[in-house]
Amino acid sequence: MIQVEHLTKRYGGHLAVDDISFTVGEGTVYGLLGPNGAGKSTTMNILTGYISATDGKVTIDGHDILEEASQAKACVGYLPEQPPLYVDITALEYLDFVAELKGVKRDQRAQQVQAAMERTGLLEMKNRLIKNLSKGYRQRVGLAAALLGSPKVIILDEPTVGLDPAQVIEIRSLIKELGKDHTVILSSHILSEVSALCDEVLIIAQGRLVAQGTPDELAGQLTGGTTLHITALGSGEAVLAAVQTVPGVEEVQLEKEENGEATVNAKTAQDQDLRAAVSAALAAAGCPVLGLSTASLSLEDVFLQLTAQAGDETSQQVLEEEGVTLAEEETALAAEERTEFAETPENGGEQASACDSEEEAGEE
Repeated sequence: MIQVEHLTKRYGGHLAVDDISFTVGEGTVYGLLGPNGAGKSTTMNILTGYISATDGKVTIDGHDILEEASQAKACVGYLPEQPPLYVDITALEYLDFVAELKGVKRDQRAQQVQAAMERTGLLEMKNRLIKNLSKGYRQRVGLAAALLGSPKVIILDEPTVGLDPAQVIEIRSLIKELGKDHTVILSSHILSEVSALCDEVLIIAQGRLVAQGTPDELAGQLTGGTTLHITALGSGEAVLAAVQTVPGVEEVQLEKEENGEATVNAKTAQDQDLRAAVSAALAAAGCPVLGLSTASLSLEDVFLQLTAQAGDETSQQVLEEEGVTLAEEETALAAEERTEFAETPENGGEQASACDSEEEAGEE
C-alpha cells in the first residue's frame, strides 16, 4: 500500500529524516515509535503530502506523492495531534464542509458524513457546536473527518493524547475497528497502546529507521532467542543438569534454590519452543515442574535498547565523518602544548627573540 524509498529531509543544516526505507502492507495497523525529535512527525507529514522530501520517493497505492499528488492524497485520511476544527459550527456542518473540500460529490456527501458519524459515535452530538464538545468528542470529529472520501490509508498522530481513561478505551476500540478496513499508521508515546493495537512496529531514532517488525520479532532480534523461566522440585544441580540435556538449550543459569525447589533461566535458540522437551527432561530426572513460562522483552525494553543503540551509532558516525578520534584529539592537544611551551619567552623561543628585538628597537 505504501512504499517509502530512501526518504531524506533536511531543514537547513539539520538532517531530520536520514535515508529511511520501509513498506506498509494493506489492511494492517502500524505503530510509528520514536523519541521526541526522532523524525516521526516529519515522516508523517511527508506521507500526507503536507511537506515535500529533500530526497527519496513515496508511493501510496501506486501513486507517487509528488508526481501524482492529487491521487496519492486522495488515498490518505489524516488526524493530526491537534485536529484543525472550526469550533463555532456544529459537528455536522464541519464534516459537510470537509467532505466538500475533499471533493466528495454532492449526491454522496450526506451519505458519507452520516456513515462517518455512525462509525465514530457522533450521531448524538451532530447538532452541537464543536466548542461545546469534550476533547474526546472533538477527537472523534477529527477522526470522522479523516474517514471522509473513503481513504485507503488512515494516519493518526497521537490519537489518544489528553483523553481520559474512558475516552482512551473508546478511541482505541475505534482504531482497532478501522484496521479491519483500512491501513492505519499511528504514532504514540504510549507503548502499551502500540502493543495492544498494532500488528507491526516501526521505530525511528536520530532520523533513521532502526527496526521494523512485530513486538515479538523485535524482542527476539535483541535477545537472539527465548528465555524459559523454570521452577522444579529438586536441587539446583539436578535441575540444571536435566535442562542442559535438552537439544537447543544454549545457556542455563541458576536463579535461586530454597525449600527443595530450584528456579533456573534457560536461553534457547531463536524460533524454538522447547517447553515440552524441557518439561519431559525434568520429569525423567525426577524433578517435577512447578512452573514454566517464557520470559521476553517488553516493547518498552525493545524501544529503549534500540533508541539507545541508534544514539551511540550516530555519535560514532559523526566522529568518523569529521575525522575526529580520541587519539587524534590527544595528539593535537599535545602538539599545541609543545608549541606553546617552545614559544614561551622564558624558554628562549621565537617569541622571546621577537620581544628582545622590539626592546632593542625601542632603546635605539
